[in-house]
Parts: sequence; structure tokens; C-alpha cells
Amino acid sequence: MTAPGTRAEASAEDTDDLDVEEALALVRDAHREPRDDSTDDGAGQASAPAGQSPGARPAERHRATPWPQAREAAARAARSRARRAPVSVPLGDALGLALAAPLDALTDLPSFDTSAMDGWAVAGPGPWQVREEGVLAGHTQPGPLTDGEAVRIATGARIPVDTTAVLRTEHGRIDAQGRLHTTREMLHGQDIRPRGQECRSGDQLLPVGTLVTPAVLGLAAAAGYDTVTVVPRPRAEVLVLGDELLTEGLPHDGLIRDALGPMLPPWLRALGADVIAVRRIGDDAKALQKAVTRSAADLIVTTGGTAAGPVDHVHPVLERVGAELLVDGVKVRPGHPMLLARTKDQQHLVGLPGNPLAAVSGLLTLAEPLLRTLAAHPAPEPYTLPLREAVHGHPHDTRLIPVVLRGDHAMPLHYNGPAMLRGVAAADALAVVPPGGARQGEEAELLDLPWATAGIGVCFT
Repeated sequence: MTAPGTRAEASAEDTDDLDVEEALALVRDAHREPRDDSTDDGAGQASAPAGQSPGARPAERHRATPWPQAREAAARAARSRARRAPVSVPLGDALGLALAAPLDALTDLPSFDTSAMDGWAVAGPGPWQVREEGVLAGHTQPGPLTDGEAVRIATGARIPVDTTAVLRTEHGRIDAQGRLHTTREMLHGQDIRPRGQECRSGDQLLPVGTLVTPAVLGLAAAAGYDTVTVVPRPRAEVLVLGDELLTEGLPHDGLIRDALGPMLPPWLRALGADVIAVRRIGDDAKALQKAVTRSAADLIVTTGGTAAGPVDHVHPVLERVGAELLVDGVKVRPGHPMLLARTKDQQHLVGLPGNPLAAVSGLLTLAEPLLRTLAAHPAPEPYTLPLREAVHGHPHDTRLIPVVLRGDHAMPLHYNGPAMLRGVAAADALAVVPPGGARQGEEAELLDLPWATAGIGVCFT
């Protein structure tokens, strides 16, 4: 189920009105019917989720996880599985991946003495007699110079033997007799890049785990690499649930546009995943179970169907396939009914709520730490900024609020309901608001959005 404000999921999300939210939360805590997670296994027997005894009371099984612990559980789940074998990829395919082997120098850099500037290579003290033919980059070794001799040279060209220094073009002048003079003091070795100045063959340039940025690609190319050994991208598959979803045109007759189908694949790619498939399942439990059991992805992402409504099939399907629920609900708004399960030894499933902003919350809470860890990317350094406005909080749960960054403050955006994308579409980050809310000027932890960090994670193709 992937609909803004639809069916049972709407009751599990927050509103902008603190009094209403607090009342709803208290009513739910006191009077909510416990969800019966058991299903018929085909023989009339009720099957309990993995790790739970069949006789356990449903209310005792379901305990939402605090938001920080949920993120750590996702990272821990990725660490607990065997890492995929490193792969060798061409430089053009390595952007955003982590090095699985050190980048060692294959040669001296530079591999010969080169000119650092356009000008003249000179030998001995001036003035100098200038040769007729110059030296260009990429040409063979020029003949040696003798004292009192100079030759025109281009940046990057090989230095003739016995060169004293390179005289920059703007620091030299030619007299009427064709002799070269310097217009300022010149030092021995000036503007010459000696062989091995940057590194010697065999030096370690970058260690294992380094994120491949454009600069890393440039260094690898300069060092003579055609391929690099990296940790492969985690494979992700998206299963879009909900019979009420349209893929084109205007909403009509109770049908709505699917917002998550277009949004999730590029967002997952921006988080470092290789999205191998996007499948539209509808509200079909058998089709969902078939898709889950046949998936070859490292991470399956489902949209909607994680609550307890009549067509919320994710929990029953996970139970039937013998999955282990690692996180079943998170104390965060929006996004409370998200979940994380281990479906196979080397596969996990993140169940996102159907409301769009709630799904974003699930991505950043569960999918991002898991994918980051699978890809061997370093965790971002946490940072905070003061809030320019006060933010209402949930009485018990963390809230994630879209914000824009303005100077040294974070400005909360007002379109932050669970079914809304208008706020996050304009946002730079999500502010982490603790239970009870945050005052104006109070420091809030920020979660950067992948396209707002100016990093190489912005990989939408």
C-alpha cells in the first residue's frame, strides 16, 4: 500500500497539531487492539514470527524500537553478513564505491623530471642563447643543455639533461641579439617537478575503504591504473504495493498517483545501491510472497502494507517465509510502522510506510545505514545547527522535520505531514527533533539529503 493518508497507516502517523497527536498517541497506547501477527500456515496452525514462541501474546511481541537504536540495528544487520567479494571495475564505473584494495603507486610520480611552467629551460647563469626548436609535452627526451644555453619549454614537457631551472615566460625577456635575460632572481631547480616528487613506485597512495571520488579517479589514472578493486554496490529491489496507485495522469475515482515508485529508485541509487528491479505488486499477498522469495537483491524495499489493515500483507508474508524481524516499528514520526527483517542469510527487507514523507523517514532510518555499511562507506560525522523556529514534538517519539540551511541555522519547513513531499522536495536536510520538541535556537542533529551534500553520492543514473 503506497498512498498518502490511506487506510490503517494514517492512524500510525503524526499531524502538525501537537494536541491532536498527543491525544491520538495516548488513546492508541491505552485502547489499541493488539495486532495479531499470526497467520494460517496451511494446516490450521498459527505460526509465530521468528524468534517468538507460538503462544506469545501479540501485544507482547510488538515493541517499537527507539530511533537511534533502530539505525544502529540496521548497520549491525549489514555487519553481521558476509561481505560480497571485491570486484575489479574500470575507472569510469568506480565513482562512489569504496576501495577494497590499497591504491599503490605503480610508478614514480612524476615518472620523469618535468617543467612546472611554460617558459625556458636554462643551464648555468644568464644571459642565455636560445635554441631555435622548443620542447613540448609528450615528445621524446630533448638533447642536453650546455651552460649559457636555453630552450623554450611547455608545462609538462621533459626537462633536458643539465637544466639548472625553468624560467617562467613572464620572468624573461629577449634582447636585440636574441639572448634571454631574467627579470628577477632565479633559484636553482626553480619550477622543475623532479621525478618521484609526489610518490615513489610501491608507495601506498590510498588505503582500503577510501571512497572513490572524482579526485581519486584522477589520482588512479595518473598512477597508471585502468581498473580499481572495490566493494560492489549493494543490489536493491523495490516492490511497490497498493491497488489504488496510478502511474500516470491525474488522481480520480479514489485512485491516486504513485509517488514512491518514481522517487525510491533514484534515492536508493543516491545511497549507493544498484537498483536491479522495480516491481508493482498491488495488494496481492501471493504475488508479494513470490517476489520476496525469488528476489536476488541484497535489500528488498517494500512500500506500504506494514501496518495492520485488511490488505497490509507485509507482516504475514514475512512470517510465512520464515523471516526474522529485527526492527518492528520505530519510535519516530513520521514513519512509525517501518520495519527491518532478515529474509535470507545474505538478504534483508526494509518495509517502508506508504505515506511519502513517512517512507523518506524509513529510508534514512533503516535503508541508509544498512546500504552504507554493505558498501563499506564511512558513517557521516554527526553535526548540529540551531533551529530558527521552535518545533513541536511528539510526546514519546523522535520527529524528523524537513529543514533548509540558512547560514548557521536550520529553518524548519511547514509542509511536513506524513503524506506530504512539498517540504522535503525543498529541503537540504531533516532535523532530528527529540520527544517533547525543540525550542527556537536549540541545537538539532541534521541528516543531510544525498543531493544536498555536494558529495559523490548524487548518482541518479
